[in-house]
Amino acid sequence: MPARVVITGLGAVTPLGSNAQESFNRASKGESGSTMIESFDTTGMPCRIGGEIKREPSLDIIGQTLPSQIDIRRLEKYTPRPVKFMIEATAEAVTQAGLLSIPPQRMGVALGYHGENPPVADMMFIHRFYGPGKAQPWDMDGLSNAGGYPYFSFFRRKSDVAAALLGGIFNCKGPNISIASACAAGAQAIGEAAGIIRDGAADVMIAGGCESALNFMGFVGFVLIKAMSEKYTAPDKASRPFDRKRNGFVMSEGAGVVILEELGHAKRRGATILAEFLGYGSSADAYRITDTHPKGEGAIIAMQAALEDASLTTGDIDYINAHGTSTVMNDQTETEAIKQVFKERAASIAVSSNKSMIGHTIAAAGAIECVLSTLGINESIILPTINYENPDPKCNLNYVPNTALEKPHKRVLSNSFGFGGQNACLAIGKFEG
Repeated sequence: MPARVVITGLGAVTPLGSNAQESFNRASKGESGSTMIESFDTTGMPCRIGGEIKREPSLDIIGQTLPSQIDIRRLEKYTPRPVKFMIEATAEAVTQAGLLSIPPQRMGVALGYHGENPPVADMMFIHRFYGPGKAQPWDMDGLSNAGGYPYFSFFRRKSDVAAALLGGIFNCKGPNISIASACAAGAQAIGEAAGIIRDGAADVMIAGGCESALNFMGFVGFVLIKAMSEKYTAPDKASRPFDRKRNGFVMSEGAGVVILEELGHAKRRGATILAEFLGYGSSADAYRITDTHPKGEGAIIAMQAALEDASLTTGDIDYINAHGTSTVMNDQTETEAIKQVFKERAASIAVSSNKSMIGHTIAAAGAIECVLSTLGINESIILPTINYENPDPKCNLNYVPNTALEKPHKRVLSNSFGFGGQNACLAIGKFEG
């Protein structure tokens, strides 16, 4: 039998809160983190809103309450904003789990992250040293000696920078993997990390995801393909998953992380067990680079695989934490996929979207939703889908509209369906010994 995997710590930084509990508490009240974007000029854009965190991330906790294996201050200038949020969230999770004395070779990292989008100012600066048509079009001496472009800035663009920094800060010398699979990345990182523990390659894994694409280069592509909400009366009303008047997602930023641990290891050190990781399913639509499969084939495969991996039936699931982006096709396709998997139970099972309140944090989404699902199990609260005001005949499930549901529940499926057809589904359950 494969090793059982449990969750012993969690952390999150979202537009709703600086930690996991604050984010959950505000979400349970149906609050929204969507606001007008302030970090760059959106004048003239059809979408000018986002789930922006209105503060700079802090690394003060490192070296004060937690020891670090590297001098993070020396690298802070080159540490991207989302990775700083990831460090905050991980410090929260590691502190909760009490992981200060784990053999480093038995602890690893698995993270979903895509690297930082270059600022427009950096691109304009570099272009000054390019002269097309010349025998040597690049003035490398000028670029090197100008002093305006830090040579180590390339580090910020790397998708593995988050996992590399976390490994160094928290002394994790076990497996270290980075996953760049769009909106499925955070959930896939958690699923793959659980597999590493089940295989005996690690006792503990820091697993999650982070993202902050709220600058011009990260934002404009989604604007051009009209994936984001352009019609809204107020920022907090824009994200409306499964509602008939939905018209696009709200881009957001943040980080989410869980500490996964082999059950016997957790028990031996007296750790508090928050939930059990039960199963993981992963799939690809193999359809189009921007669209989900119209019949939800990849989503169906992922949900069925997670159930099979967990040795569960659809009758064992109490709640589905939906991907629920608020785009027209995604919500309709996910609804149909749930119907195909759950059959006659689909109409009665609770389904809701955290993105109605937090927005879409891309690589962090699946990890944040895993954190919120775990807290929901422990507090017997199913988070709502806010802004659900206009029922859609093509989306006709129980979406827990507008108000959280106080209800004990033991097992959750958490869906993450990525841009480009990459899918992940996590099964999480109440720990029962």
